[in-house]
Amino acid sequence: MNTEEMYQMMKQKLERVVPDVELRIKAEIAVEINKLKKEKNAVILGHNYMEPALYYSIPDFVGDSLELSRKAAETDKDIIVFCGVKFMAETAKILNPTKTVLIPSSKAGCSLAASITAEDVRALKRKFPGVPVVTYVNTYADVKAESDICCTSGNAVAVVESLKSDTIIFLPDEYLAGNVARETGKHIVFPSKGVGGLQFDTTLDYQMIGWNGRCEVHEKFTVQDIKNVREQFPDVVILAHPECSPEVVAASDFSASTTAMIRYVKETKAPHYLILTECSMGDNIAAANPDKEMLRLCSVRCPHMNTITMEDTLEALKQIRYVVEVPEEIRVRAYQAVQRMISIG
Repeated sequence: MNTEEMYQMMKQKLERVVPDVELRIKAEIAVEINKLKKEKNAVILGHNYMEPALYYSIPDFVGDSLELSRKAAETDKDIIVFCGVKFMAETAKILNPTKTVLIPSSKAGCSLAASITAEDVRALKRKFPGVPVVTYVNTYADVKAESDICCTSGNAVAVVESLKSDTIIFLPDEYLAGNVARETGKHIVFPSKGVGGLQFDTTLDYQMIGWNGRCEVHEKFTVQDIKNVREQFPDVVILAHPECSPEVVAASDFSASTTAMIRYVKETKAPHYLILTECSMGDNIAAANPDKEMLRLCSVRCPHMNTITMEDTLEALKQIRYVVEVPEEIRVRAYQAVQRMISIG
């Protein structure tokens, strides 16, 4: 595909959400990336939160964490370029120890992943010996290595139920844990930090032990946002990511993984839709559904996802830069938790 063909393809999909001058610039970069991708036998994975010009031009596969983990596990390419944040690229490396995994930006962290450490998990395991640990995939490799199984927002309930345990440690997202606890009927408690370390109210029934981590994007959405939108658009259908607070999820019409939200909008007819998640994904859904009325209210851009650009993706391939490594001793242990997550689906 030459530059003009790429531009026309992107324009057809994105003319309502991306300025034309930007499309022309991005089309040139996309053609160069795709050419280099073939030369270097690379595959590009693009998360649903990537900005539209990137999302609709260079990835071989797009999706949520679970889908992209599967694609990473199946690829026969020599190089994996992960257009997403660091923990996602680490997961690809965990599944592909012999392949080169690149991330376009060295600054693509995650507030949620940074909210917990491997030592925090070990402290919880000492406090609750023998209790299985479920860790959200939005964590770094050393935390996954301390876990029994990982989960995504899409399969969290299935993972918890698969363990058939009266008590679960669920880390680190406070809101996702609360939403899972509500769906599974478990009572959840959260720690506080005292002089002697983690403190729990010992009078409570421990059915699920959570952690006080949050996504800096999803914690911004409030019930008042929903009330305001419904006052203006009474017939709106509101979709909320499970990383939103349980109160926001309860006030919404639908809550599920990013892939499930994409499918919901595609298959359901409603006068208006509002997506309570990272705003680039809202743009991507709007581009894929030009006949649907998408409201652009309450939109928040992830500052970490925003560091992944097409320009840096090109440089990553040119220079083979920002190579993601996971120490083998950590990788082997983390692999078991990730593979169990993938097998549950």
